[in-house]
Amino acid sequence: MSHVPAPGDSPFRSERTPRDEAPQFVLPLVVRIERSAPPARTDALETAARAVLLLLGDERARGAGEWAEAVRNWEDARIRKVVRRARGAEWRRAEALPGITVTGKSAEVRVFPPVPLDGWPRDLAKLQVSGTELDDPEPPAAADPALPVLWLNPELEMSAGKAMAQAGHGAQLAWWALPGAERTAWRDAGLALSVRTAAPADWHRLTTAGLPLVRDAGFTEIAPGSCTVVAEHPALR
Repeated sequence: MSHVPAPGDSPFRSERTPRDEAPQFVLPLVVRIERSAPPARTDALETAARAVLLLLGDERARGAGEWAEAVRNWEDARIRKVVRRARGAEWRRAEALPGITVTGKSAEVRVFPPVPLDGWPRDLAKLQVSGTELDDPEPPAAADPALPVLWLNPELEMSAGKAMAQAGHGAQLAWWALPGAERTAWRDAGLALSVRTAAPADWHRLTTAGLPLVRDAGFTEIAPGSCTVVAEHPALR
């Protein structure tokens, strides 16, 4: 049976735990970045977070579904996510593999069932991780307080790909923390959410409010144990 941690029992933190002894799996996400029309950064982060939630709530990922065993294996180990980028024919080949494509205002992200850390499908393994740099054409609007907000650490600099994975982590912890009825309500509302960078003056309050908090394992870009995302859902305030 998968171990679903409570807030504070983060499967992303850097200390070695029994999760490290389990076979390691990774959740692949691919963002479509065409040269002529790259997505906005914030929209890509929000679309990636919704993609993770859609996979977690998909019937194929639960019970006896075709993806359920892979999801259980992934949840029993470190909860790793890797974002790669694709365009043109690369994107079309990625879309042909089993998964879910999620479309935002400008972004398209496809999430796939977890795969062994060293067992990526060939068409995904060939895609690049680095170079996922995106910008917002204009500053995002203030977050709607009635919606869940994934707050990014204002003191950390992350590539768009890294931030997309961290937003996915935060969404996943919020999903796990919610009672079943709240999950259903969120899903019925289209899994609406915002991703914003917290104001420096608010970050301490957010990290000490008992909300789901992602501590990164430090495999890439940032130091192990760094607090990257706080998930603030109205039902958890």
